[in-house]
Amino acid sequence: MTTHPHAMDPVDTVARLRIMAAGIPGARVVEATLPAPLEEVWAVMSDLEGEFGRFQPDMRTVRVLRVTGDRVEALARSKYGLRAHFHGVLRPGWCWLQSRFLIIGMAAAPTPEGGTRVALTGGVRVPGRAAIVPLGAERELRVAMARLAARVSAGGA
Repeated sequence: MTTHPHAMDPVDTVARLRIMAAGIPGARVVEATLPAPLEEVWAVMSDLEGEFGRFQPDMRTVRVLRVTGDRVEALARSKYGLRAHFHGVLRPGWCWLQSRFLIIGMAAAPTPEGGTRVALTGGVRVPGRAAIVPLGAERELRVAMARLAARVSAGGA
């Protein structure tokens, strides 16, 4: 019998996101617990072409170009007209996308009470370095988290 490579991993996705962000200078992580099951929360978070642009404050559209297993390639356009070509991983409870100038990280894990712990990170990358420009990043993440909570409670309309 084979198992998923992360099936026995004692580090949940939210802790993994904190670990990834800790290795990036300037990165901030915003966390919250939403009173909805993981399946409902992740349905909103992982809908890159639909819901993602509704809760991420600076994203207008995302178009998924290719999915190979858990690998994803997407084009995004910000509300300011800037474009990003992302490559990354999207699997249940985990999303990490990077372009030349942006990083987006999302994680979700169930709580014993039936809710979902959610963590968000991301921002503008410093060219040539593994770093994020910290100016405004945490505020944007808090706005995204509030919008995500509203989208989940509204059923992801």
